Amino acid sequence: MNHAVVRLSDLATVIRSKNAGPFLVTLDVFFKDEGTFKAVRDSEAITGKVIAEAYRIREDDIEEITFFEPAAVLKITLKRWVSSAAPGDTDVFGAQQHVPLMNLCVLV
Repeated sequence: MNHAVVRLSDLATVIRSKNAGPFLVTLDVFFKDEGTFKAVRDSEAITGKVIAEAYRIREDDIEEITFFEPAAVLKITLKRWVSSAAPGDTDVFGAQQHVPLMNLCVLV
């Protein structure tokens, strides 16, 4: 079986981030198809350690990593480093936090 290292953005139709309340951000990866979703899920390439390194956070700051099969979506919930709209917050809506995930490479 041939494997390839591919950027997550090349495997998805949409990668986005959004607030999940004032203290959390959710990252969503909508895969192109069920086969791609299963290949990434089964590769076990998306781990707490990998996400923590990509976002330069502690693994403890990851609330959840879920592969949601009915929609072929990967959902990752992170603690916000600054609560939404607090002094120092640079992204009130959490809508600009998906870029490290887009550039993440996985072996599938």
